[in-house]
Amino acid sequence: MSTSPRRVREPVQAYLGAEDAELLASLATRMSLSKAEVIRQGIRRLAQELELAAQPGAGISALLGALDASPDVPIDLAARHDEYLYAERVEAPGRLRRVSGPAQPADRDDSGR
Repeated sequence: MSTSPRRVREPVQAYLGAEDAELLASLATRMSLSKAEVIRQGIRRLAQELELAAQPGAGISALLGALDASPDVPIDLAARHDEYLYAERVEAPGRLRRVSGPAQPADRDDSGR
């Protein structure tokens, strides 16, 4: 009798569309793995990503660099974000534009509201 632990595997059947079947075959070829192993690794990676995404603060990494490619983003946005967020705005054709410097604070009563 063998001393190694017995591996129990559960057979799973999945129907793939043509694009997904081609993608699976391509991944298996590029990774030099069986299609089954590509699927196993994909399941594990997805589970790991979901676990990491559930951790507090995990979503911030998706925001890093999100605006870097946009030519409309001012280069001093980080330093002057309040000025851009609360500036007086007027409608221009198809977009909003800043008219003047920072907006004045809204009227507040003595309680700060």
